[in-house]
Amino acid sequence: MANVETEVKILVDDLNAVAEKLRAHEAVPSAERVLERNIRYEDATGSLTPAGRVLRLRQDSRARLTYKAPGGSHNGILSRAELEVTVSDFATTDLLLKALGYQPSWEYQKYRTTYEINDCEVVLDEMPFGNFVEVEGEPEAIEQTLALLDLATARRIKASYSDLFFHIKNRMKLDFRDLTFDNFKSLTVPREMLQGEGF
Repeated sequence: MANVETEVKILVDDLNAVAEKLRAHEAVPSAERVLERNIRYEDATGSLTPAGRVLRLRQDSRARLTYKAPGGSHNGILSRAELEVTVSDFATTDLLLKALGYQPSWEYQKYRTTYEINDCEVVLDEMPFGNFVEVEGEPEAIEQTLALLDLATARRIKASYSDLFFHIKNRMKLDFRDLTFDNFKSLTVPREMLQGEGF
C-alpha cells in the first residue's frame, strides 16, 4: 500500500533558532542528529529521474529502501506516493539492486534532526549547500506548525534536494558527481541560487 508524502520545504539561515522554537513549543525529539548516506539508482535506460520517479537506498540509524512516484504541488505543499521498507543490510541491498539492473547514479549526504509536533514531523536538514526545514503531515497541520515556527510566510521551495543539486551543478559548472560535504567544503552557494525561478 502506498503512503502519501505531504510536506513543505523552507530554506533557513539558522537551524538552531528553529530548534529553540520547537523546544519552546514542547516538540518531541524523535531522532537525534545523524549523518545520512543516500544512493539514488537508475534503470538501464535512465528513465527514472526524467519521469520524476525515485529509487533510493538510505543509511542512517537504520537502512531503508524507498520508491517515490511523481508528485504535485499546491500552495507550496508537495504531495506524492511513497513506498518504503526497512532492510537489514545496506551493502547487500545495494548488491541486490545492481543484480536487478539498477545502478547508482549519484550519492548525497545530509545531517538530519527530527522532531514531532502537532501531528507533524519536522526535520532540520543540514545539506552541503544550505540548511532547510521540512514539515510533513496533513496540509492543515503543516500550516499550523509553520505558524508556530514563525515560518508561515517564508518562501516554500518546490524543488527536491536533487533538483537543487543539479541546478547548482549546472549554474556553478561543477564537475563532481556526488552531493557530499567534502565536495562542497570550499564552495559557497549563493542563497538566490537556491530560491530561483521554479524553486
